[in-house]
Amino acid sequence: MEKIPKAVALRYDKDKDAAPRVIAKGKGDIAKKIIEIADEHNLPRYEDKNLIQILEALELETEIPPELYRAVAEVLAFVYRLNSR
Repeated sequence: MEKIPKAVALRYDKDKDAAPRVIAKGKGDIAKKIIEIADEHNLPRYEDKNLIQILEALELETEIPPELYRAVAEVLAFVYRLNSR
C-alpha cells in the first residue's frame, strides 16, 4: 500500500510572530505541491511524521502552542545548521 504524503509548512518572523505559525498543510496532491514549492525556493525540509500529525490538527495561521515549542525548536535548529553551511 502506498503512503499518502503529508506536509505542513511553518513560518516564523521574529519581528512579527511570538511563535512559528502553520501557513500551509495538506495530504496527497496538496502535500506534494507544498513540497514542490519548498524545493523550488530551496527551503529546507524536515521529516517527522509524529510532528506532522500534531501540526496538521492546527488551524492555518495558528501559532504553535507552547507544548510544541521544544519539538519545533529542533526543526528550527536543523534549519539554522543547514543555513550556516
